Amino acid sequence: MAEEKKGFFRRLVKGLSKTRDNIVSGIDSIFHGFSSIDDDFYEEIEEILVMGDIGINTTTAIIENLKKEVAERHIKQPSECKQLLIDSIKQQMAVGDTAYEFENRKSVILVIGVNGVGKTTSVGKLAGKLKDQGKKVVLAAADTFRAAAGEQLTQWAHRAGVDIIGGQEGADPASVVYDAVAAAKARNADVLLCDTAGRLHNKKNLMQELNKIYRILEKEYPEAYLETLVVLDGTTGQNALVQARQFKEIANVTGIILTKLDGTAKGGIAVAIESELDIPVKYIGVGESIDDLQKFDSDQFVNALFDVKEDEL
Repeated sequence: MAEEKKGFFRRLVKGLSKTRDNIVSGIDSIFHGFSSIDDDFYEEIEEILVMGDIGINTTTAIIENLKKEVAERHIKQPSECKQLLIDSIKQQMAVGDTAYEFENRKSVILVIGVNGVGKTTSVGKLAGKLKDQGKKVVLAAADTFRAAAGEQLTQWAHRAGVDIIGGQEGADPASVVYDAVAAAKARNADVLLCDTAGRLHNKKNLMQELNKIYRILEKEYPEAYLETLVVLDGTTGQNALVQARQFKEIANVTGIILTKLDGTAKGGIAVAIESELDIPVKYIGVGESIDDLQKFDSDQFVNALFDVKEDEL
């Protein structure tokens, strides 16, 4: 387990290299370039964080926190602020103890997101992870809108060794979920994992579709704990934040899966989403393999972002 974590941390450090170049090199030059802590010093940090896709509101909160800590601790040297800044960002991102409650109960995980963000792949990887934890998983291929989605999910189901319930292309997604609930109950599954279509440009239809799915789950499977995860593409930066906000309007979103963080300079968006929407990032993806989707760990993420060595791992 520790080895897996260490391997993922290495991939995370590598994956966040562009974001790190975008943020950290600039911040380091401020810490070493300023001789005193003044308004200009804070302004420069603020500018770099905003440019690193951390977002205006989040950056403001981080800077306010930093100013408070500097005053309370009577810090005079800019170089002494680095750890405070790192701690302040970690604080903005802490996931909380109850974030993975669905793992301890009979649950339904509804996964939503627009096409092209890596949604079906994330569902497949998540199924594999839960199966590895010894859980009995049933997959529902309720994205009946995209022709290849069901096929793709079936391949992932075979790879993960889990059951899959699918519908014909163009079938009513709610009816697929209905069938999947029946199967999950009959097979005494721990987790029913549903892949659904996400078409934000057609928000009204999507809203009706999701409401129908929620109603079926409430009626047919009231005992199951309901988790709704939105998949976002990390490479889209602020656009991912916009999407998260739109999905939050139409669904009871309880967490985020942030994909494609490898090879993007916009990894700071993870901080912004967490802080601005008050929705925790629960999983992050830094590559193609099944192990490249991992639970989000704010300490690990920020350490990788700032290239802090993880001796404790």
